[in-house]
Amino acid sequence: MDLNTQAAEAVEQGRICALAARGQRDLQKLAAGYPELFSGAPFDAALFGNIAMAMAFSAPWCTLEELRVTNRAVLWGFALDWQVDYLAKSRTEIDRLTETSLAVVDGATPASDDPFARFFAELCADLAAAPAYPRLRDAWRAAVHRTLAAMAVEWEWRAARRDLTGTLPTFEEYLANADNLACTVVNVAHWIHTGDDGTHRSLSRLVEASDEVQRVLRLVNDLGTYQRDLEWGDLNAIMLVADRAEVEQRVEVLTGRCHELLAPLAEECPRQATYLARQVGFTSGFYRSTDFWGAR
Repeated sequence: MDLNTQAAEAVEQGRICALAARGQRDLQKLAAGYPELFSGAPFDAALFGNIAMAMAFSAPWCTLEELRVTNRAVLWGFALDWQVDYLAKSRTEIDRLTETSLAVVDGATPASDDPFARFFAELCADLAAAPAYPRLRDAWRAAVHRTLAAMAVEWEWRAARRDLTGTLPTFEEYLANADNLACTVVNVAHWIHTGDDGTHRSLSRLVEASDEVQRVLRLVNDLGTYQRDLEWGDLNAIMLVADRAEVEQRVEVLTGRCHELLAPLAEECPRQATYLARQVGFTSGFYRSTDFWGAR
């Protein structure tokens, strides 16, 4: 590669990093309005930067305004994960969180003393402003419901493991619950907010491809965060197999399946197919040396 090509690549990478930096500042400003929600140590500046960087590298053609809803949806996923995995003490609390969240999607006004619901209501209001929202609201609600249900299942598994009242899920059961990663729900929000008519016509097939990407990211995440999951008491795919290599091999198989699903979509909605492919690539590189969360 000649020097001019390398310089041009560096220019583009610098532009994407600038987009991420602006996204990080936007997220930090947003989070400052919800200090009771984002005061935990894991919500450090690097987390906001990592979120913004991941989305900037996944959709580098977008403006900050176009990525604002997407970035906020990712932050909502992290806030939900924190609420479910580390703050909820009973299944009753999980059920209440689910009921409240779905009510917000349906237009309910959140209680003033519920910062999580207020934060989610703000995200839903931003998304509802998109012209495509009225005809795609059911897709958004379904994605939110799937994420909430998957996190509830994960909570049950963790509680059974902690209290020694049950067995761990199988690897296949764990992988089937990958909606707890909150990847597809973010992608649905992104497509509703930024997609064109072609994207919206292909939404069901994009969701199918996103679900496969989500399974890849779930395992890539686990390969990169095994030690942290041990320390935090989280489940991890490596705990469910005899050899780490089984997880690595499944990542290869699932990545191949992603390529199969994305190939025809690249003809119909190339930008969104590229977005999903870049998610896999970015995450695979990112988790080789670090994690999204800050220290607990």
